[in-house]
Amino acid sequence: MVFYIFLVLIVFCMIMSLRTLFIPHRLKGKKLSFENFMYLAFIYVTVMLGFGLIYILLEFNGYPVFMDGTIGFDENFLSQLETGFYFSAVTLFSVGYGDIAPIGIGRMISVLEALIGYTIPAAFVFRAVFDIENKL
Repeated sequence: MVFYIFLVLIVFCMIMSLRTLFIPHRLKGKKLSFENFMYLAFIYVTVMLGFGLIYILLEFNGYPVFMDGTIGFDENFLSQLETGFYFSAVTLFSVGYGDIAPIGIGRMISVLEALIGYTIPAAFVFRAVFDIENKL
């Protein structure tokens, strides 16, 4: 039961963070400002941590999500947490070094995360351009 509560909370936080890209409000300035950069960085961090926590929750509940080719996954909690966040980051930024491979349900989750990783900068640029055109 706790697993599902955490899963719902994590997904809710990620959705609320991504939602800010699609609700109407103006970005600051005509060019990329520090505030806009931090806004984009916080969205990336929220999504990366959220997916990392989802991978870890699924692994702890017996759902194999990824296979680590360099070290065994049966290490201590901090190592597992680091591996989950690392896998989430390389998937979100579409780097995919190949040292960790998604398996089972992890394949579909990683595809969704990579799609979001591609969509975030496109949505951000679209909003910035759309806001500039509306000001003119």
